[in-house]
Amino acid sequence: MRGFRLFLTALLLLGAPPAVFAGESKAWHDEAELSFVDTGGNTEVTTLSARNTLTVPFDERTKGTWKLGALYGKSDGTKNAESFFTEIRVDHSYDERLYSFGYGGWFQDEFAGIDRRYYLGAGGGYKVHTGPKHFLLGEAGLTYTTEEYIDGTDSEFLGGRLFGKYEYKIHEKNRFTQSLEWLLDFREFENWNLNSETAVISSLSDWLSLKASYLIKYDNQPVDNVKKADRILGIALVMNF
Repeated sequence: MRGFRLFLTALLLLGAPPAVFAGESKAWHDEAELSFVDTGGNTEVTTLSARNTLTVPFDERTKGTWKLGALYGKSDGTKNAESFFTEIRVDHSYDERLYSFGYGGWFQDEFAGIDRRYYLGAGGGYKVHTGPKHFLLGEAGLTYTTEEYIDGTDSEFLGGRLFGKYEYKIHEKNRFTQSLEWLLDFREFENWNLNSETAVISSLSDWLSLKASYLIKYDNQPVDNVKKADRILGIALVMNF
């Protein structure tokens, strides 16, 4: 219940204000990502990954983002991967480079030892390069996390977050991105996570793209009998609306 109250508070604090859905129409953007693999014969493997990002501008300087994602995997009739997440975030820009943000979310991945994770965070960011070929930004902030593990234990802690993302526009239809996120626990410094995503995105049309990505999720202090690193290599269709 404590974790549920934390997540509910995040939704109330970071959710879109009613004015967004009233009055004049706002320009919103939605990006849906879908990857599916199904093999039969000597080896039966099924993998499904879906992700959606909805961005709504509240005004010229403030925007809200809602992310949803799921991953499912089965090999030879046995489920070997399943995870879900959702996150709401609000960004406010002070000029073309400096901005602040706040967010809240929920995450579940029993195969990584996480039964439930609820978190709140806030911080600031700075865009070092803004194009036209190279884009680079960095973020730093504080987080408050409640975790419930599959072994019946739980944890609640104040932590920090460092994030960086680089994008190189190869040409008009192709781009390369690299992001790195470090999450740490101020109470127990050995309890930290590192997330890395390397991706190449190629536009097939104005609304459809092909994305090849390599994701590494590293937990330096997982629960017993759980590996520290998860690696996901994927190819997905990305639809923009």
